[in-house]
Amino acid sequence: MAENDILVAEKIRKVYRTGAEEVIALNNVNLRMKPGEFVAVMGPSGSGKTTLLNCLSGLDDIDSGNVLVDGRSIHAMEDKKRTQHRASTMGFIFQAFNLIPVFSATENVELPLLLAGSSEHEARRRAQETLDRVGLSHRLNRRPSELSGGEQQRVAVARALAGHPRIVWADEPTGNLDSETAAHVMELLDELNADGLTILLVTHDEGIGATAHRIIRMRDGRIESDEIVQSARPPATHAQTQGKETAPKAGSKAANGEGENG
Repeated sequence: MAENDILVAEKIRKVYRTGAEEVIALNNVNLRMKPGEFVAVMGPSGSGKTTLLNCLSGLDDIDSGNVLVDGRSIHAMEDKKRTQHRASTMGFIFQAFNLIPVFSATENVELPLLLAGSSEHEARRRAQETLDRVGLSHRLNRRPSELSGGEQQRVAVARALAGHPRIVWADEPTGNLDSETAAHVMELLDELNADGLTILLVTHDEGIGATAHRIIRMRDGRIESDEIVQSARPPATHAQTQGKETAPKAGSKAANGEGENG
């Protein structure tokens, strides 16, 4: 494992089986990421991009290969250890928000912290602090039905950040948003990345993918191309991404809730 690599995937193979039929979803995929990178994985439907995210993060098992996240082989771990590693190292943002309807914004953010063993006081403090950092200090007690789509996704971003992850996985995070609101959410993610957060994002949208600083294109379960976008900033150094006690501060219009449509 190269020094400072936060993610190393080697010869990842994933096969889905239905009766006698086999579908190769990932075919000997190799990938490395350094701390502070913002990588977009793109490709047509069925290309394997979401399967790749799920296998890299340990949400799905693999048939062969090896995945190291922060120096640890996640697929060699028992389920309980893998879950603990995800909780302490990773954050997740999904297209469907996955918020609990009867919970407030604060309660949605603090729930995974409580499940990870934080005290009620610490979970509440970190949840409210992180919601403030994504511009939702005025929506702490609102339920999802009382929030706009963009605000719901920012609650999901806060939930991903509250555990101080080393890497965030984002699967089509703007898929349910209109173009203007999607642009605000991507502006927020870009600012968080500028503060050192490592992000791997899956999208089929060329405009969304262009926000990233490295674009990986997939087809038929393989990486077809892997290129650095010319406007990309250098990844954060190891020192910049270590010892962050709080989620990165986002101070843009997107983070402060200005200029957002419903």
